[in-house]
Amino acid sequence: MNIRYSIMMKLFITIIISLILTPLVRIIAFRIGATDKPGPRRVNKKVMPTMGGLAIFIAFAFSSIFLFKDYLPQRYLFSILLGALIIVITGVLDDIFELKPKQKLFGILLASLEIYFVADIHFDSLTLPFFGFVELGWLSFPMTLLWIVAITNAVNLIDGLDGLASGVSIIALTTIGLIGYFFLHSSQIYIPILIFILVAAIIGFFPYNFYPATIYLGDTGALLLGFMTAVLSLQGLKNATLITMITPMFILGVPITDTVYAILRRTINHKPISSADKMHLHHRLLSLGFSHRGAVMTIYALALVFSFIALIVSYNNSAWGTALLIIAVLIGLELFAELIGLMGPNHQPLLYLLRLIGNKDFREEEQRKHKNKN
Repeated sequence: MNIRYSIMMKLFITIIISLILTPLVRIIAFRIGATDKPGPRRVNKKVMPTMGGLAIFIAFAFSSIFLFKDYLPQRYLFSILLGALIIVITGVLDDIFELKPKQKLFGILLASLEIYFVADIHFDSLTLPFFGFVELGWLSFPMTLLWIVAITNAVNLIDGLDGLASGVSIIALTTIGLIGYFFLHSSQIYIPILIFILVAAIIGFFPYNFYPATIYLGDTGALLLGFMTAVLSLQGLKNATLITMITPMFILGVPITDTVYAILRRTINHKPISSADKMHLHHRLLSLGFSHRGAVMTIYALALVFSFIALIVSYNNSAWGTALLIIAVLIGLELFAELIGLMGPNHQPLLYLLRLIGNKDFREEEQRKHKNKN
């Protein structure tokens, strides 16, 4: 049998397994109290089962161990699954008992340490335009932990609407898998295979999670997808592209953007970084009149744009071209963030500058205000 055909068939079976497991996990979630109750920061109007990520994890682990055992190095696979299991246990406990932020962070750090020391996956080097190849040396350890913790929490933060985190993860992981498939050495083909197994497991869960959802990812799923995306991006993009630092940041542009603006917003407003608010990307789109489905589809489109840019960067060998592309993306992103009010209505520096340049009446009005103050 053709190897590609065999892999495609096994990926399809993985989707079916996840499709079958999800309703069973839904029943278990209700019985053990892993539910999400309506509240001021919730969009659900009724009690919803969470812990949906457990179905993704079981389908992913089962397929990796039994269906793809001939394609995946066993030590590598089980070291990845051990880290994922630590994350899943942390998420399940949080979905049932609502862990404190420090307790969740402990679970993520424990899984990150396992990845660094047992799985032997490191963030040990990067390549940047004009600077070239940089070895991180002793910085490898803190950078690896920082990357995994940051991306895990970033994906968790965007899990606010039906199908949002799962859909964005499918887009990001598929992009990482494609780059890995085309750029990694043939001896490392097991890395994109593992990525596509996870994508298949998420796809099987997705119909139950898309609006109107019958089950949520919960922290079990959001933490798992963030963690696996962080770990697999270190693997799937390692030595796979010239701009090894910028590419994953583009691929994960949606969760990274939402997290960065949340930190800036809370810092400007003198609030703790860990404090909750309703100013995230999906909240702002809903407040502007987008429907639930419309907001989710808009963020999917944004994720696809980021992924397309990442593919361009991967194929582009010009440092100047990459630098100009990054500048253009950053300007466009800031303009988009200000237009939807991610920083709040009183923090729109780029729009203010554009009004000064392009609106004579506005410029004169600002000059009058400045004179009156003096």
